[in-house]
Amino acid sequence: MMTTIDLATLKVKDIKALLEGPEGEQYLPLAMVDERVSVQKLAASFIKKQEKILLEQQRLMSMYDYEGIFYDEGLYRVAGVDEVGRGPIAGPVTVAAVILPPMTLIPGLNDSKKLTEEKREALYDIIMEEAVAVSCISYDAEKIDELNIYEATRQAMYEALRTLPVKPEAVISDAMPLPDLTIPVESIVKGDSKSANIAAASIIAKVTRDRYMASLDEQYPGYKFGIHKGYYTAEHKEALLNQGVTPLHRKSFEPIKSMVGWERNKP
Repeated sequence: MMTTIDLATLKVKDIKALLEGPEGEQYLPLAMVDERVSVQKLAASFIKKQEKILLEQQRLMSMYDYEGIFYDEGLYRVAGVDEVGRGPIAGPVTVAAVILPPMTLIPGLNDSKKLTEEKREALYDIIMEEAVAVSCISYDAEKIDELNIYEATRQAMYEALRTLPVKPEAVISDAMPLPDLTIPVESIVKGDSKSANIAAASIIAKVTRDRYMASLDEQYPGYKFGIHKGYYTAEHKEALLNQGVTPLHRKSFEPIKSMVGWERNKP
């Protein structure tokens, strides 16, 4: 470790570089007692940063509380499953299932709705690299109209879990009951902010669906699907009034239902 005299002879920028380096913590005590206010501020900033890192690690570890119940039973291949796209009037509902290695801490991992697009894209790549297995399934508007959105979502969850390249030993879902599963399953309200595997699934589903909706702009110019992602915004309403309904629109959802006079087929 450096002596006080050693540190005192360094410029502030050099001390900053030391604190930001891999062994920065060993220089902290000396920086804290340095007579220069600027160095003391560097020390305070270092402490604040370390506290932030510790809090993030604690948050990430707490996101394995539900998985931990299964880990304690010797079930380590725990799949999280989540959906995106239940609310829009156009486009698919998309479901992802993800199995992360136990206690994999991915900084920033959270409910996809709490993240910026840039952060989701970055985490998507990390999840795809770190995950034991990933599966993503989309059901289009026709399927949604046939089954209803709730059942389409549930069936997509079953298919996403069934098509995982590694068979899960347990499942954690975001609020959706999955009674047909023959393995242990836990349904959690707001699970995408409580479970690491569900959060990972929410990001995979969100990025996959958003990319698809953006890809439709060339095929359906003027609808701006890449902006509103199929939700009923003012822009979307104007496009419908000017250009009409597309095959992407869900006939069982208003206002499309009234526009096309759709009625569910009865058995």
